[in-house]
Amino acid sequence: MIAAQRRHLILDSLRADGAVSIAALAVLLDTSAVTIRRDLDYLDSVGKLSRTHGGAVAGQTAVESPYAEKIVQAIAEKEAIGRLAASLVRDGDVLIIGPGTTTEALAKNLIRCTGLTVITNSLPVAEAFVESPGNQLILTGGTLRASIRALVGDATNRTLRGIHADTTFLSGNGLEAEFGLSTPNMTVADADRAMAGSGARVVVLADHSKLGIRTAIQTLATTSITQLVTDSGSPSAQLEALSQKGVDVHIATIASGLLDTF
Repeated sequence: MIAAQRRHLILDSLRADGAVSIAALAVLLDTSAVTIRRDLDYLDSVGKLSRTHGGAVAGQTAVESPYAEKIVQAIAEKEAIGRLAASLVRDGDVLIIGPGTTTEALAKNLIRCTGLTVITNSLPVAEAFVESPGNQLILTGGTLRASIRALVGDATNRTLRGIHADTTFLSGNGLEAEFGLSTPNMTVADADRAMAGSGARVVVLADHSKLGIRTAIQTLATTSITQLVTDSGSPSAQLEALSQKGVDVHIATIASGLLDTF
């Protein structure tokens, strides 16, 4: 059975039942769990379903803002966060950089460094290093999730599991002290977890609009976050709560992007 036929039958089953499991689909379609997982990842990437652990459910768990919408939000704050986050990097470091417009701002501030090895699943981050021959850029494989211009899925996660980095930089859709970092999509969360698991420290980049927000899928618990770089508009109660949970909080000022430790 060709992939298009399998995926059509998966969607038929999902419409009938509202949810499907990998194990049940493998039996129904007489194929391997690995193949079903890839089909679900693809269908999730094109918005036909929403991945869950062990299967999928109908529809999307939440609406992801289009990249074109996010790129024009909190521009000055993101640029300041990117400058400050870049000051945490040393020449020769091995970095993993996740998707997002704030991590893209970081990447643009790193091209002046030398000897970096940067592993990313983000197309805009990769593009930022095109004119930076003094650094090595490794782009993961995977299935394109167009809404965030990033690669996700099993191929992405396999690449990341074989890497040990000095620092992983991640963004997300929400960061709340009691819940941690979160995103609306399971497949994106899986990729972010794989990136976090391959870094000796995890630095979250989040502007004030993300603080105190909890979206559908937890990416990382607060205890797994080493540092946060945010801006001065972030709510002080959240910053205090994050600090009390062991997160090293740094605040970027829009004018200079200078380090200010909370």
